[in-house]
Amino acid sequence: MKNNQTGELPEVRWDRLLRIKTAGRDDSSADQYRYPYEPTPYSVLERLAGSGWIRKGNILLDYGCGKGRVGLFLSCQTRCRSIGVEYDPRIYEKALENQSSCVSSGRSSFVLANAEHYAVPASVDRVYFFNPFSLELLQKVMARILDSYYEHPRSILLFFYYPSDSYLSYLTSVPEMEFLDEIPCGDLFPGNDPRETIMIFELPYPM
Repeated sequence: MKNNQTGELPEVRWDRLLRIKTAGRDDSSADQYRYPYEPTPYSVLERLAGSGWIRKGNILLDYGCGKGRVGLFLSCQTRCRSIGVEYDPRIYEKALENQSSCVSSGRSSFVLANAEHYAVPASVDRVYFFNPFSLELLQKVMARILDSYYEHPRSILLFFYYPSDSYLSYLTSVPEMEFLDEIPCGDLFPGNDPRETIMIFELPYPM
């Protein structure tokens, strides 16, 4: 899908406008637990930004942030603040390079850490996943999120783009978790894949 005015693909146009370089897949450090870096398409992020679920004042945590596209784009478009967590030092350096050149770099930060060991800041109230790791690691990450949720009670929204069946089966089994909404994205790509969706779950404010 090209921009009608410039003829550019969104992947090229947004990288250029934001002054970052986030395109391309990288599986050099992938294994059975941590999956390859593949950026969320900008067309999907445009839809998420326009949904109203992320606004100025929110703090977004992006697991498996890679080169930083999600946080840098959403902080620019919604004025939220973002934290990206990345375990691969080489890709993390790319995120820092993008942070230094991005037009909205002041609202984003990046952390080099294994997701399952990362202590979720009390300020985080939005969390984003694009299948960054295995179900086993997701369960450990959710334990960290729940620790933060109970230590500092607040509502937290969790966004899962293109979720696997195993992810969804697990998420619906978490007692604290409630399904909130979904953002269909299948029309953005050929084939109308039903997995092309952002599923939104909520950890509601504890009663």
